[in-house]
Amino acid sequence: MKKLSVITCSAVLTALIALMAGGCASSRSGEVYSRDHARQAQTVMLGTVESVKHVTIEGTKTPVGTAAGGVAGGVLGSTVGGGSGRTVATVVGALAGAAAGTAMEEGMTRKPGLEIVVTKDTGTTIVVVQEADVELIPGDRVRIITAADGTTRVSK
Repeated sequence: MKKLSVITCSAVLTALIALMAGGCASSRSGEVYSRDHARQAQTVMLGTVESVKHVTIEGTKTPVGTAAGGVAGGVLGSTVGGGSGRTVATVVGALAGAAAGTAMEEGMTRKPGLEIVVTKDTGTTIVVVQEADVELIPGDRVRIITAADGTTRVSK
């Protein structure tokens, strides 16, 4: 019964860490501004959408998912067998858990995105990739908003 409570605590801890890691991921949305961009002057240029392609924005790959998975896998592995077999199971469980934790974090934070090709009114063409939360089609007139740090978004 004691081992079950350790497993339960480990699973809850892993879930909380995964949620916190997902909460730390910055948004790549055209509709979300970071705290650093609030109340800051940004450059606006106008342009026309030339093409829009659906893409995938990869998820985050921080040590948090790896560590949480490794801990959970190690705890689960330690419940198997006895003696040197338990040690081997703990190590294998930790390694498998770390790999699973890394993959889980990346999968949970992966987002659908858009690759937007815009011809600015100045004649130059740029490409901006952002989350797919704004409906854009070729021919749309858009604003290209660029922050001082180079972060650029396309908005209607």
